[in-house]
Amino acid sequence: MIKRALDLVFVILIIIILIVPVTILAFIVKVKMGSPIIFKQKRPGYKGKIFKMFKFRTMTNELDMNGILLPNEMRLTKFGKFLRKTSMDEMPELLNVLIGDMSLVGPRPLRIEYLEYYSKEQARRHDVKPGITGWAQINGRNAISWDEKFKLDIWYVDNQSLLLDIKILWLTFFKVIKKEGVNTQDDNLIKPFKGAKLNG
Repeated sequence: MIKRALDLVFVILIIIILIVPVTILAFIVKVKMGSPIIFKQKRPGYKGKIFKMFKFRTMTNELDMNGILLPNEMRLTKFGKFLRKTSMDEMPELLNVLIGDMSLVGPRPLRIEYLEYYSKEQARRHDVKPGITGWAQINGRNAISWDEKFKLDIWYVDNQSLLLDIKILWLTFFKVIKKEGVNTQDDNLIKPFKGAKLNG
């Protein structure tokens, strides 16, 4: 309950501070990529409950000659790469925190299709709410392997505390500013997780 209260306080303050630049950014997204401005995707949250995660659009809806969407890497625009590199595409996730589907800090919500591949240990990442940033994000993000990423997520689940959350938020701020460890290829573009299904 304390964590939820702090999430709300921080998110409301951030929204008040960033309302003007975020509105301008939304307008630019509208001009460069059209509607909808917000990209919604179903993700598993706390205890695996499915919710809709919000992000600013970074890809177009371009189709090939057969009317099928082009591959993700072909639809990712230059401006979209900039949004991902600066993590500004994730700003709408503040609404997810406000709603209560996410927390500021926690394991990143991954794609629904990965659920069937988790081992029992890896599935423990859903014992807490997913976050906008997390322990794995400040320790390599997409530059580390899936195995390392899951180990870091489980470590957070076992060691979570308010002080740790504050540390993660603090380090996230500086890593975003320095663009350190930031990879423009999110989980829609990196090698899909095929996991530990055979290992139980």
